[in-house]
Amino acid sequence: MAFSESRPEAAELEQDEGAGGEPDVIAKANSLQAFTESEEARSLLAALRTTVTADQAAAEIRKQKFIVIMDKYQEQPHLLDPHLEWMLNMLLDIVRNEHSSSALVHLAFKFLYLITKVRGYKYFLRLFPHEVVDLQPVLNLLTLQDPKDCETWETRYILLLWLSMTCLLPFDMARLDGNTCTAQGQSKTPTMDQILNIAKSYLTVSDKARDAAAVLVSKFVTRPDVKEKRLPDFLDWTLTSLSKADQTMEGMVVIDGMLQALAQLFKHGKRDDFLSYAPMVLKCLDERNIPDCNHTILRKLGIKLIQRLGLTFLKPKIAKWRYQRGSRSLALNLQMAGQNQPINNISIQRMVSKADDDNDDDDDDYDIPGEIENVIEQLLFGLKDKDTIVRWSAAKGVGRVTGRLPKELADDVVGSVLECFSFHETDTAWHGGCLALAELGRRGLLLPSRLPDVVPVILKALTFDEKRGACSVGANVRDAACYVCWAFARAYDPQEMKPFVNQIASSLVITAVFDRNVNCRRAASAAFQENVGRQGTFPHGIEILTAADYFAVGNRTKCFLNISLYIVGFPEYTQPLIDHLIHRKFNHWDCAIRELTAKTLHNLTPCSPEYMANIALTQLLPIATGIDLNTRHGAVLACAEIVYALYKIAIENNRPVTDYINENTLESLKNIHRKLYNCQLYRGFGGAFMRPAVCCFIEKMSQSKMPLKNDSIIGEWQWLIDDSLKSIHHFTSTAKQKTKFQEAVISALTALCNEYYQIVPGRANPEIQNKIVAKYVSELQRPEEMTRCGFSLALGALPKFMLNGKLHQVLEGLQRVTWVTVKDTTFAEARRDALKAIAQVCKTVGVNEEGPCDEVVCRSNVSQIYNTLLDCMNDYTTDSRGDIGAWVREAAMTSLMELTILLVQTHHQLITPENCRQMMCYLAQLSAEKIDRFRAHAGSVFLQILHFDNPAVPHIPHREELESIFPRSELETLNWSAPSQAFPPITKLLGLPAYQYHVLLGLTVSVGGLTESTVRYSAQSLFDYLKTIRNDLEAMNKFCGTLIQIFKDNLLNDRVSIPLLKMLDQMLANGCFDIFTADESHYYAKELLSLCKVEIKKSKDVQKLRASISVFCGLIQFQGDIRKNILFQLLFLLCYPFPIIRKTTASQMYEMLLTYDDVIDAEILDEVMASLSDNNWDADLPTVRAQRNHLCDLMGVPKPVIVTKHSMIEDFPSV
Repeated sequence: MAFSESRPEAAELEQDEGAGGEPDVIAKANSLQAFTESEEARSLLAALRTTVTADQAAAEIRKQKFIVIMDKYQEQPHLLDPHLEWMLNMLLDIVRNEHSSSALVHLAFKFLYLITKVRGYKYFLRLFPHEVVDLQPVLNLLTLQDPKDCETWETRYILLLWLSMTCLLPFDMARLDGNTCTAQGQSKTPTMDQILNIAKSYLTVSDKARDAAAVLVSKFVTRPDVKEKRLPDFLDWTLTSLSKADQTMEGMVVIDGMLQALAQLFKHGKRDDFLSYAPMVLKCLDERNIPDCNHTILRKLGIKLIQRLGLTFLKPKIAKWRYQRGSRSLALNLQMAGQNQPINNISIQRMVSKADDDNDDDDDDYDIPGEIENVIEQLLFGLKDKDTIVRWSAAKGVGRVTGRLPKELADDVVGSVLECFSFHETDTAWHGGCLALAELGRRGLLLPSRLPDVVPVILKALTFDEKRGACSVGANVRDAACYVCWAFARAYDPQEMKPFVNQIASSLVITAVFDRNVNCRRAASAAFQENVGRQGTFPHGIEILTAADYFAVGNRTKCFLNISLYIVGFPEYTQPLIDHLIHRKFNHWDCAIRELTAKTLHNLTPCSPEYMANIALTQLLPIATGIDLNTRHGAVLACAEIVYALYKIAIENNRPVTDYINENTLESLKNIHRKLYNCQLYRGFGGAFMRPAVCCFIEKMSQSKMPLKNDSIIGEWQWLIDDSLKSIHHFTSTAKQKTKFQEAVISALTALCNEYYQIVPGRANPEIQNKIVAKYVSELQRPEEMTRCGFSLALGALPKFMLNGKLHQVLEGLQRVTWVTVKDTTFAEARRDALKAIAQVCKTVGVNEEGPCDEVVCRSNVSQIYNTLLDCMNDYTTDSRGDIGAWVREAAMTSLMELTILLVQTHHQLITPENCRQMMCYLAQLSAEKIDRFRAHAGSVFLQILHFDNPAVPHIPHREELESIFPRSELETLNWSAPSQAFPPITKLLGLPAYQYHVLLGLTVSVGGLTESTVRYSAQSLFDYLKTIRNDLEAMNKFCGTLIQIFKDNLLNDRVSIPLLKMLDQMLANGCFDIFTADESHYYAKELLSLCKVEIKKSKDVQKLRASISVFCGLIQFQGDIRKNILFQLLFLLCYPFPIIRKTTASQMYEMLLTYDDVIDAEILDEVMASLSDNNWDADLPTVRAQRNHLCDLMGVPKPVIVTKHSMIEDFPSV
């Protein structure tokens, strides 16, 4: 059992934490004060009688409500104590009632079990009635149960517990039997044997009744009368069953029951009664070889029984030699510590001395049985078990048994426990050893003379971390070591602990701040707090606890970067914290810890700059090029951060950085890259770690202004940056890795350029500038997408002096990356990063209306930039990943906003009305589309541009109307991700001529989409708008013209055409075009029919065809000759090659004729509808064609003409 697991203070909810790589923790303390649901629980129990007879479902509902109520008190079950008796009585009344049905009785026992589960059977057991009259009814009811019925196990469990209470009657069981013969002359089984038989039968079942049967055995067999007559036979049966059980599942159940029964017997029985049987039981256990069993519970029960046997072998006495601290008043301790008074320990020393004197005589008169050696050996072996619950049980056993041993033997046990801490042992042995030491210390069995041997071991355990494969083990060891420190704080007098205070305090602080595992950090914080309160000697304890309390240490990043910086300010902790980072954390197996360690070293360097420069760097530099990857990676990062921190210190003190970093150190720093390159350590798996690390190193060296100008190492660093940008795809596999890799490389490039590529401030070295820009622009056309991404972002990160005279070349190269060609259609990430780079370049070079186009954004190139960004707003590329063009659109929106705001703040006249109109229209379109995340981004950008007032963006169409639809207050409150909030306002833009086309285009995709909520709210918003103009002929004509234009512009574009057909179906079904239906000459229906025919011609898309059928059936409401054309198209689809299309057409035509009864003559209506419903449209085409032609003749519609095509199976209309 882990220390942190045993602390009930809070339950944590963890979420992903960014840079720290660990969840952030939210904890909620228990705040229950009483059983507030008592009345509700009473009503639930009172309603049980009527519930079962009325409705089984209602009974289940009441049971679930009761479970919810009870579960709230799992951590504070004592609050139920005042109410347990009336709940028990209400339920037992149901059980005792002769008129209660079997189902009702079982339900009552289920409720009793729920109460027992929360409060615990040991407390609840006392409340059961245990009069003489209760024994036989309970026994009879238990006899009637079916042990194999898996639905009623709660009944058997509670009855066995009840029987274990009633069998404690202070009378001889023989007095309850009366006449031992039945009326038929057969001998009656005595009550004693009945109970024993029931107990034996339930010790071998596979449900929880087995646990209750073991409790019954412990209560019943230890009765004086039963013990005298049945104990030997029962033990014989138990050991025989244990020996004969096989390795099957049934055999494991039998072993479990026998071990539980024996453990309970030896726990509750008198030592004198069981001492003679203990050797026999121990021998049976040895033969059974329980420790080698694969079942955890059996091994735990074996350890439990072993320790009980050990306690049976030893006399029940308290060791007089044990250490006794005496008064443990926390208030008194804090008061004395506050007054700086030494705590008087003379009486305690006298007590221990007297105990030692008394113990000498006592130990000489007591012989230890030989079996104890076997017991202790097995308990020590249990400390190394692979499962925590077994080790925890063994630790408690070691503590209990040691408490009855003489001083010399107990010391031998302590020595054996300390052997668990050899580095040849596994983490399980270390964990078990810690638990055992905590138990020994807590019980006063670990004498102060042993502390010099124990404390160093515990300090090692606090930092135990053993690498296994790609991760490590040891969190449980560190957690248990914190438990040891917690136990020692309560066990020992401050004077005994005084020599070890600084070591323990530093180690606990290190664990609380720098441990990877949140449970260990919290355990260390709790142990530190206990020591501060109990010992009162920890330096700066209160101050540190305030900063590093249980909740504060939940966030790992905060621990490393903030809390550690506060604690290191106390001199006692400065050196230990820094040494721990340098010796143990910089080479941690987790990359996130290595990175945090480097950043922490940067923060801690000002506390000890001389040590960092002369000692830390000296230790780190040789291993920065070593063979171990983790060590190498961590050392490079640490060197980089320390160097940069030393530079900052030098600047603050107006000293050159070379005052801290001598020539030898500088040479070693320069050689890091060369040695890594010569040893080929940039290749393979290690390259994914070392390249970003060395790039971080380059960045920090450049920012530290190291005197390396014109040094050959600069060119070598540049080669690494270029090669890393070129080969990103070789070293990254996920988007997160790629982003992190790119950021490190690009940051290094920016820093390197700023420091080493300027001849004078603001002017680049022409040779290097030409070489880098030309190379990066040429790399933009490489066939690897990740390479394009890297070099695009690299161009965007170049400083202004590197872009002077090269702006046109850079923008042209980035623009080519944004083009969608056949070869790079799926390179959406490259296009996205190119757009980001364009915006970044524009912000870097600045704006000058009449400036040179090769140096700044000006009148001659601003239109080209806008056109590039606007073109990317129409990127709807898809592949197996989905709508990858959305990444491009998102980047284009952001870049447009950044460029527009840049121009507004400098030269707003460069923003043309046309550019502004296109930008706002595209943003409005994207604000009406279906993907929540990108709709939210578009809406946010749209409102930010609309309400930007520093100064306002010019030429926004319909600004006043937009500001009334979207007030400034909605800039923060409007949730664009929620369809219910986003679509109502954006649909109002349909009434603004400049936005109608684009908003309707965006709505089309949403209304005809797949997501239920998006479809519902977008369609409702559209229909609400159409209701406002449905009687306005001019507005409807304009709306329909826009709709037709969208259809024409997106013919055969499935992304728009299929949703458009679905939207048209909904609009026709809702009567949105009723104003045109009576006008036979209106163009709208004819245009729509013509476009639909073109859209589905030779189509094999079932979704599109089914949507078009619905549109054709909806168009039938239009009067005039168009109906003949619509019927012709529907009858043509009745013979489509796909059976599903034929069946759909017949079904929807049938519904159409029911809805519109004036489509065909009433005389033939019944025959046509019968033909549509009765014919088998799944039949072969010749049969279907004959049926279809018959319908054509009935309805007076021309028969479609068969056209022979190699690619087609069916006929197509010739018109």
